[in-house]
Amino acid sequence: MNLEKYKNHLIQNTKKILMDWFESKENERIPQREVYRFLHSIKGTAGTIQLGGLMQVSDRLLSVLDENSEKVWELDELRSFLFDLMELTYEYENYEHVTMKTGAIRQSNAQLIQIIDDDVSMLILLKDVLEEKGWMVITNTDPEKAVNQYFEMQPDLLILDIHLPTKDGFHVLEDIQTHNEKYFIPKMIISIQNDKQTRIKAYQSGADDFIGKPIDIEEFIVKIERHLQRKKMFDQSVLIDELTQIYNRRFLEETLPRYFQEFKRSKQAFSISVVDIDYFKHVNDTYGHLYGDIVLNEFAQFIKRSIRSSDLIFRYGGEEFVIIFPGTKDTDARQRLTELIHAFSQKVFIYKEKSFTVTFSAGLFTVDDEFVTPDEAFKYADHALYEAKRLGRARVETAGKSLCYKKNVLNVSVIDDDIIIRTMLYKIIESIDMGHIELNIAVFENGPLFFESGRADDGRDHFLIVDGVMPIMDGLEVLQKVKTGPYANQFSVLMLTGRKSKENIAQALKLGADDYVTKPFSMPELQARIERLLKREK
Repeated sequence: MNLEKYKNHLIQNTKKILMDWFESKENERIPQREVYRFLHSIKGTAGTIQLGGLMQVSDRLLSVLDENSEKVWELDELRSFLFDLMELTYEYENYEHVTMKTGAIRQSNAQLIQIIDDDVSMLILLKDVLEEKGWMVITNTDPEKAVNQYFEMQPDLLILDIHLPTKDGFHVLEDIQTHNEKYFIPKMIISIQNDKQTRIKAYQSGADDFIGKPIDIEEFIVKIERHLQRKKMFDQSVLIDELTQIYNRRFLEETLPRYFQEFKRSKQAFSISVVDIDYFKHVNDTYGHLYGDIVLNEFAQFIKRSIRSSDLIFRYGGEEFVIIFPGTKDTDARQRLTELIHAFSQKVFIYKEKSFTVTFSAGLFTVDDEFVTPDEAFKYADHALYEAKRLGRARVETAGKSLCYKKNVLNVSVIDDDIIIRTMLYKIIESIDMGHIELNIAVFENGPLFFESGRADDGRDHFLIVDGVMPIMDGLEVLQKVKTGPYANQFSVLMLTGRKSKENIAQALKLGADDYVTKPFSMPELQARIERLLKREK
């Protein structure tokens, strides 16, 4: 008996029924009797062809169903109910490939390595090797795009080839060195040119390490482990933000609970404000990340000079800061912040004889209740900040514990012709908590349906996950269309591609994909990567 033949038939038949249910425009709801028969059939067949896990899952789902019930399932409800079955079906279909790739499941907060190399076969090799160790890896072949990616993603380690198109690795190091003087990010040069003079020049340009090609993978891994260990130790020991020279997020997390302890003792209220520079992405896009760092530093020093000696300012991350006002209730804190917003808006920045001004917004919460936790207080202030953004920016909004607010919206679209992958990705993204950002999720069977929906042209920020190989319109065509359209800068793109599709990967990176994942993949691995990329949008 050819079990593989029957296993494949069961998987394909399962997909067909799921597509008939979830993709047909004729279906709005599914009778429970159909769901029962579907699961009963899977249970019987899976048991016969020795797919024990699938038999157990279908049996568990059957146990909560009544075959004679008149219940009718809404599609979203049914999709959630069958999710475990679909996930296991995917794993069975791709068992050999997925198990080969899941030596270490990456977390969304895993240390991030960036590789810049125009040799795509080398990129694919190194990405696979490093991700098997549990690190997260982003790659790029274009030095200009790679530098922007470096500033946006702030990797824990940069690996850079000397020979690149349009600009060599030494010039790339020069581009980021001014920035890197403020941030401790180890940098490793890799090159087929391994003479003494080249190595010396690499170190003079700011490299922390040099390894010649062909690369000894075992030595390469050991060196990377050492650099990442140093980076982690440095991050854990430092309490001052490297760029702005004010307190950092780690010190905030240590300090904030003390104010709550003091409040419980003294009953003296204090206020927390989360502040954020308005339209900072526009500053970076227009004047460059290096000048954006100047703006951040000037802003931090302005606030530090302007607040009382008892007040504290912290850099929380990116362009977001936190101010603690001890012994201050919301009315006084709001007035101070309003004055700061007005004063900072008068400051003129000059870049290459062009002048511009910058504003900031603030969310405020006063702690006057001993039952409020530090996490809750921060969340209230953060929500108030985004209400200030929504209402026009350059203003302060005060939060109460019953704050109602309207979230910013980020479009997330999945384009894949596999019903199971689409459904699983939808559920994964739906489970990600983005705080003040609402994820507007939609899935599509192909590119034309995506473009016909109008989502590509609504002007919102957009995170797109697209399969590289699809009928009608493949992923590269979708990528090219969004990246040459009027809203190209609004799109971040994750490409799903075949393991051996070297040319497709090269083309995807060239067209502007932010990252790629090779199929088949483990879902926990993919979830971690999506979370990392999505949270970059915050």
